[in-house]
Amino acid sequence: MENEKKTDISLLGEAVEIAALVDYQSGSVVSRTIIQRDTGTVTIFAFDRGQGLSEHKAPFDALVHIIDGKAIITIDGQSTNLSSGEAIIMPANRPHALRAAEKFKMVLVMIKG
Repeated sequence: MENEKKTDISLLGEAVEIAALVDYQSGSVVSRTIIQRDTGTVTIFAFDRGQGLSEHKAPFDALVHIIDGKAIITIDGQSTNLSSGEAIIMPANRPHALRAAEKFKMVLVMIKG
């Protein structure tokens, strides 16, 4: 049951600068899960320029909110350029991929239904 509910308790009830929760690392993708529940997760990512996630599918909808930099997100073969402040929903069971047009940070919210 312990894996069912995980929340970064250091963040509970605290105002935080969300982009400061992960740092860029050269040639890498860095992530920090801040909420993990049976019903979904919230994860912060930092991608160095040129890094990405290869095409895959997920069984639930996912919201990507860019909080710094620029990303290219491809859903069903259609690419969309996103910049800081923009968001997109990646629908469940449809192939999608992400790539850093320049280094970028994002919040990924996955809702399991």
